[in-house]
Amino acid sequence: MKQSKYLFLGQSVVVPKESVIGVFDLDNASTSRITRDFLARAEKAGQVADVSGELPKSFVLTESGGKRTLWLSQLNSSTLLRRWDAPGFGEPSP
Repeated sequence: MKQSKYLFLGQSVVVPKESVIGVFDLDNASTSRITRDFLARAEKAGQVADVSGELPKSFVLTESGGKRTLWLSQLNSSTLLRRWDAPGFGEPSP
């Protein structure tokens, strides 16, 4: 099957794969002071989009047209990475 050009982040939100810089586990990544500072600066700059609908488990960093967005997702980073290779809009195949 052909891979999707989009990654489904949850809450009906999809992003173009070509804009994805990285997918990060929030618990593991936020143990670093550098990452915590980065997250705080992104929030202060209005670059954070919370699409988790609940407690976020991961974040996806994208850049498109010179604009960076940090997406907070309720999905595990491992789930997002599996969806990266899945057909359709990142949904697992039946």
